[in-house]
Amino acid sequence: MATVRRMPVEYLTDEQAEAYGTFTEVPTRPELERFFFLDDDDRDLIALRRMDAHRLGMALQICTVRYIGRFLGEDPLAVPWEAVEYLAGQLGIADASCVKRYPERRSTVYEHAAEIQKRFKYRDFADRKWGREFRGFLYGRAWTHAEGPVALFNHAVTWPLTRVLLPGVSVLARQVSEARTVAERRLYEAVTRAASQADPSLARALAELLVVPEGKRVSELERLRTPPTKSTGTAMVRAMERVEEISAFALGRVNLSRVPVNRLSTLARYGQLSKAQTIERAPEPRRTALLTAVVRQLEAQAVDDALDLFAVLMANRLISPARRASDRIVSRCCRSWRRRPASWRRRRRS
Repeated sequence: MATVRRMPVEYLTDEQAEAYGTFTEVPTRPELERFFFLDDDDRDLIALRRMDAHRLGMALQICTVRYIGRFLGEDPLAVPWEAVEYLAGQLGIADASCVKRYPERRSTVYEHAAEIQKRFKYRDFADRKWGREFRGFLYGRAWTHAEGPVALFNHAVTWPLTRVLLPGVSVLARQVSEARTVAERRLYEAVTRAASQADPSLARALAELLVVPEGKRVSELERLRTPPTKSTGTAMVRAMERVEEISAFALGRVNLSRVPVNRLSTLARYGQLSKAQTIERAPEPRRTALLTAVVRQLEAQAVDDALDLFAVLMANRLISPARRASDRIVSRCCRSWRRRPASWRRRRRS
């Protein structure tokens, strides 16, 4: 069973998969008041039951689906006892333990769940209309937010569109994986298309950065990614040359206004941390998208590195020597002043 479930939810731990659709902790007092408070509609449906066990059991099912988004069909009593007592108090049931007799007749549990779903208009996840609504939400979230699969899965669990019953963990996990795959493909295609529209030869020029020149040990991309390490005039010249080389690609002309900024930043960050060989092995359009994002970010970094180096050189080579020279002049004047006769110093002050 565990092996079957692990395949579609490989990004979830066994604990996370087992915790899905269950009570992982006792609801807080605000949560009890929000999700386990029985309103008039709840009480009208519950009042149709005669036995206290059935009344309390149905109340548990009503609040369970409201709280975790699905019914606990196999074990409707897998609920923290604090929630059971909270509901029993609202229903005026003195002995909350009577609910243990509720699942004795399994068909009653499923009949109540069907009544709840019909009365409160809960839709199945497989419903065509609501399925489209959910996928639209999921794909939109995957496109606009640079987050991992677990974070997207958690957002899917707390989907803001209410009255939809959550599916099994494997179904939801598969939907999340598909949404992320579609969003990533859209990202690569959008960036590559924008680069091609700006200059059809840009992709080929960027790919040449992955080549290791003859007699060199690293690719041109690795060389350009290396910031200046010394505070010398020669290093300053090289920093300016680095800015000039990167700016020659003129990636400012690539219109990426339709790509979410955080997705572009994440793509650039991933490319910066990847070796040139890894980027070179990436298929198109991913390779061009990675190179475009990386070099675009490198341009800003190279300018910042040159300015930082210039500030260091100004402080160490110009300002500090001038300050030391000024301090020496002031010190000599003070010593010369102290050597003068006291009578002469008094006349000067007067």
